[in-house]
Amino acid sequence: MIFEHTILPWVGKTGKLLGCFINDRFQENEIPLTREQWVLLIKLSGLEGVPQHDLAYITERDKTSLTRLIQTMEKKGFVKRKAAKNDRRVNLVFMTEKGNEIYQKSLPVMELVIELLQKNISEEEIVTTIKTLQKLQTNIKEFNQTNNEKV
Repeated sequence: MIFEHTILPWVGKTGKLLGCFINDRFQENEIPLTREQWVLLIKLSGLEGVPQHDLAYITERDKTSLTRLIQTMEKKGFVKRKAAKNDRRVNLVFMTEKGNEIYQKSLPVMELVIELLQKNISEEEIVTTIKTLQKLQTNIKEFNQTNNEKV
């Protein structure tokens, strides 16, 4: 099998290009966020405190990298952590007012990114691509749940 004729390198390369494209648009618009930070803000938007371990699951990040991401965003003043009242071992993550301001400023940029990147792609192609990527994610999750063996 020729690797270039499979989905994997295209998904990987596209993900990397997409991250760089978003980061460049944020930088051009003087928005001090990375794509990863934006994903965290979108997950926190409209919520009042999310347990940090839930964010790791929601954002599909390991706990260590999520902790580093949150620490960076705390230094920027975009999020804050507070211990849960009923269980001091649980950290709740909140978007700050400053975080919400930068998030609101980022929304038009992300709308433009979507518009630019989906240009010349039909609604049918978008739906098909989403379904294909969902199947790929399902296959990964199913394999991880049923197999402990190495491939």
